[in-house]
Amino acid sequence: MIGAFMASDWMSVSISGRTILLAILAWYILLRVLENKGVLDKWNASRALGVILMVRTQKGLGLLEKLARPRKFWRAYGEVSLWVCYLAMFLTGFVVILAFIAAATTEPLEDPPPASELLAIPGLNPMIPLGWGAIAFIFSLVIHELGHGLQARGHGMRIRSFGLLQLGPLPLGAFAEPEGEELFDAPRKERLRMFAAGPATNLFAALIFMLLISAAATQITSVHQSVHVQGIVDGAGAQEAGMLPWDSILEMEGQVIPDYQTFDEVISLSYPGDEVEILVEHQDGTQELLVATLSDKREYYKANNWTDAQLDAYEIYEGEPFLGVSGISEATAGIDRLTGPFSANVEASLGQRLLSLPIHLVSIMIIPFELQGVAIHPFQESLLTASDGFVGSILGTNGILFFVNLFFWIAWVNVLLGFTNLVPMVPFDGGHMFKDIVHNSLTRLKKITKKIKFVRIHPLWIDHISRRTSSLSSLAILFMLVFTIAIPYIL
Repeated sequence: MIGAFMASDWMSVSISGRTILLAILAWYILLRVLENKGVLDKWNASRALGVILMVRTQKGLGLLEKLARPRKFWRAYGEVSLWVCYLAMFLTGFVVILAFIAAATTEPLEDPPPASELLAIPGLNPMIPLGWGAIAFIFSLVIHELGHGLQARGHGMRIRSFGLLQLGPLPLGAFAEPEGEELFDAPRKERLRMFAAGPATNLFAALIFMLLISAAATQITSVHQSVHVQGIVDGAGAQEAGMLPWDSILEMEGQVIPDYQTFDEVISLSYPGDEVEILVEHQDGTQELLVATLSDKREYYKANNWTDAQLDAYEIYEGEPFLGVSGISEATAGIDRLTGPFSANVEASLGQRLLSLPIHLVSIMIIPFELQGVAIHPFQESLLTASDGFVGSILGTNGILFFVNLFFWIAWVNVLLGFTNLVPMVPFDGGHMFKDIVHNSLTRLKKITKKIKFVRIHPLWIDHISRRTSSLSSLAILFMLVFTIAIPYIL
C-alpha cells in the first residue's frame, strides 16, 4: 500500500508562495549580473519582461530539416490540423463567452480559489505538482514548437532558431523563430496551417498519451474486489451507523459485495425503515460491522428541494431504500476514470469509444482540481496492483503507476496548451488565425460582390478591417477573461 502511494507522491512537490517570490528575486539578480557581463550575449540569450530568459539555439535545425522532407505529408497534416483547430477555437471562444455571461449574471456560490491557482506554473499552483508539471510542460512546449517548425518547413519557410522561455528552471514557453519576411509574405492558407500546427500537435499528443494510459491500465488489477464510498450524506443511515468516507463495503446482510451491481441488488431487497448489517473496512485497514437504518430516497431528495418532475426524470420513486452514501465505486474506479471510454469496464464499440475520446480528453482537466493535484486519489491508488502479465511482473505496481501518472500529466498539459493557444486573442495562435480567417472571409466577399455594379471592396479596406477586427476581438476576449476571473474576488 505504501508503495502505491509513493508511485504518484514522489513527483508531487509544491512550493510556498514566499519561496517562489524569493527565488524569482534571486533569478532576476542573476540575470542582471549575467547580462552586464555579456554572458547572455555569448549564450545567444536575452531577457524579456525583466525575469524571463529567452534562450535561442540552432541545434535541432538539421533534424527538423530531415523530418520535414515529406512536404506533401506535412501539408496534409497542416490541413487536418487547421480543421481541428477551427473546431477547437470555436469551442474555446464559446466557453469563454458562456463563462463571462455566467459570471455577469449569477452570484458566486463558492469562495474564489487562491491566487496561486490562477497561474499554470508547476509548484506554485498547488494543483500542478512541480515534478510531473515541469516534465510535462517541457515535453509539451517542445512538440508545440516542433509542430510549428515542421509546418513552416513543409511550406518552404526557413526557421532561424528554436528556443525556450525560462523562469529559473521552469519552462514558461517555447518558440520557433521563422524568417519574419517569409512568414508574413506566405499565402494566408499556408500561414494558417503553420499557426494551427502547434496547438493541434498538442491535442493529437494528448490523444496518444490517453491511449497509452489505457494500454498501461491493462497491466493493472485490483487488490481485491469490493466497492467503496467516496462521501457520506449528513443525517442519513450510513453516517448514524458510523460509516466514513472511503470505507470499503465488504459484505451486506452477510453477502459479499464484489461490485456495484451486487450492492444494488442486495440493497434493493430492503425497504425504508429496515436495518441492514454492513461489514466495512476503514482506510486504516480495520474492519467493523455496522447496522444502518435505511430511509426513503425520494423523501430525502424532496427535503433537499428537488421537484417531483426532477425526481421522475431521474427515476427516483417512493419506497426506494436510501443508505446515505455517494460516489459508490468499484476498486478500479481510479484508473477507470483516467481511461474513460477505453476502460475494460465500459461496454461500447470501437467507434463509440473513439467518438467519446475527445470529450473524455476535455473532462480530465478537472481531475487535479478535484483531487488536489493528483491523477488518482491515494486511497483508490492503494487498491491497485500489477497484474501477473509479462509487463506487470517486470515493472511492478510502482513502475506501472509511475507511467500512468507520467502519461496523465503529459496529456493534461497538452490539452491545456492546445486549447489555451486557441483562444482567439493575439498573441495566441488562435488570435493570429482569427485575423487571417477574417481576412480570407472578406476576400471571398470581395469576389462575390465583384459582379455587383455599385459594390466595390478595396483590398486596403480588407487589410484595415481584418486588423481592426482582430484588435477589437482580442480586447473583448481579454476583458471577458479578466472579468470572469476577477468578479468572484470583488463580490
